[in-house]
Amino acid sequence: MKTINILAISIASISFLFGIEATAQSKRSKSSTGRKTTTTKTTPASSQTSGTITQTQAITGIKQALGNGLNNSINTLSATDGFLGNAAVKILMPKEAQQIEKTLRSIGMGSLCDKFVMSLNRAAESAVKEAAPVFVNALSQMTVTDAFNILLGSEQDAATSFFKRTTSAALSSKFSPIVESALGKNNVSGYWTQLTSAYNNLPLARNKVDTDLNAYVTEKAIEGLFVQVATEELKIRQNLVGSRNSNILNDVFGWVDKQK
Repeated sequence: MKTINILAISIASISFLFGIEATAQSKRSKSSTGRKTTTTKTTPASSQTSGTITQTQAITGIKQALGNGLNNSINTLSATDGFLGNAAVKILMPKEAQQIEKTLRSIGMGSLCDKFVMSLNRAAESAVKEAAPVFVNALSQMTVTDAFNILLGSEQDAATSFFKRTTSAALSSKFSPIVESALGKNNVSGYWTQLTSAYNNLPLARNKVDTDLNAYVTEKAIEGLFVQVATEELKIRQNLVGSRNSNILNDVFGWVDKQK
């Protein structure tokens, strides 16, 4: 798929560049003093002296692991029912609109509610297809220290946290127009405006509903994407379902396992 090709090529290039950076850093470290130094804390240099994996191997391994996880996440969620059929990320009616849904279902309009919810999830599935370039950019800016913090951090979702921090704003900008366009199909946004206006005008409507549907779906699409990324990250860390599917992944994460 196009997504896989973009990420795979970019990650391979980035891994090569990080290998160069790692070598350069090692040379600078050696030339900065006339004698051998011991490394404090768990830094990239410490992996070279451990006798198990080199700094370049570690960088290559984490890049490959992240690439696999991102590819799987994007391809899974961008497929038909990627969101709708996954209870962990399925987008439901906005919380403040649940009374509207309850009222509609009570008068036999459950099918309409289902179609509306489906349209929200279809919009998210369309948006996620565009996530690859954003993640590639984040990987290109990842430092050697970032990579080792992800590898050796105590959190099982360290990579996911890195991507949340570095890509959320860009993903929002990327997703928003796609979601808006998807919601515009079949006049979903127009229907939402009519629906909420009618409800808000009811005498018994205590809490007015003024949800920005586009912003809501965009936010939920990003949240769902990171839920899936965290799932893929955990698979690799715990070596589930053959996720360490290369020698470099086995070597690097096998070494990480020994550090615990």
